[in-house]
Amino acid sequence: MAAMQVLSCVDFTLTDEQWARIAPLLPPQKPPIGRPTIDHRTILARIFWVIRTGASWREVPASFGPWQTINSRYRRWRQTGIWQRILEALNPPEDTVAS
Repeated sequence: MAAMQVLSCVDFTLTDEQWARIAPLLPPQKPPIGRPTIDHRTILARIFWVIRTGASWREVPASFGPWQTINSRYRRWRQTGIWQRILEALNPPEDTVAS
């Protein structure tokens, strides 16, 4: 339990450069009607936290918001191919990096 508390303090944020590459790939942010939404950049940071720590979705710290919201957005992005495009944008092929 103590390890999870330590990990919850670590936030995996995207640099402005990374965000500039990813933002155009994402669907429009929903307007603030009904339940408050969590912006895409924050959701991405939470998804990367899960991936980097190896935690399960249910172990997402409460301060990150509902784990269901984070997981739901991740699943939708995977199903529609957005997640693959995000990964490609963050990890360009070797031949484009060398130029």
